[in-house]
Amino acid sequence: MSVLVPSNDHVSQAGRAAHELGMAALLGGNLFGRLALHPSVEKISDPRERGAVVNAAWRRYGTINSIGLVAVTVGWLGTRAEEARGPGKLTGRERALARVKDGLVGAVFLTGAASAVEGVRFARQAPGGAVPLTDGSTAAPNASPRAARMKRSLNVLGAASLVAEAALVAVNAALAQENYRSAPLRRRVRRWG
Repeated sequence: MSVLVPSNDHVSQAGRAAHELGMAALLGGNLFGRLALHPSVEKISDPRERGAVVNAAWRRYGTINSIGLVAVTVGWLGTRAEEARGPGKLTGRERALARVKDGLVGAVFLTGAASAVEGVRFARQAPGGAVPLTDGSTAAPNASPRAARMKRSLNVLGAASLVAEAALVAVNAALAQENYRSAPLRRRVRRWG
């Protein structure tokens, strides 16, 4: 009786897919929250209800964000450990892009984790997350000074996350394109060598 063990290619493909899905979830969620959810809650007349809705939405999406952060980070760490470190596996441009991606994955992880922690702390400023908000991004005048500071901090962290996520997607695309361009040459070199 034989045991089915996935090939390294299948494991690598699954890791890459998880990495890509994680990036999509992080960037998509951040864009939706900031460009659609936050402005839309102005339609809610009660500032406390606005806060409760925004905090409930982010709390629910927090699971997706957490899974996305883990997928992006673990997917890239696995790639770096297995594929990107060996001599001759990367061109000079790929090595440079991989180093930039290292930094961006770290930035995405740190800003995402900090946003999650600060978001939970912010939601706890009122029962049920009902911190008074003018819109999803702005504390209402009757919010406590601490809640207003925390909301400003969340806005900065969210913007930093958005920039890091978008930059990571761009560098990931450049790295994939570079790898695509150099792959035929690598195959020829392997045949000759």
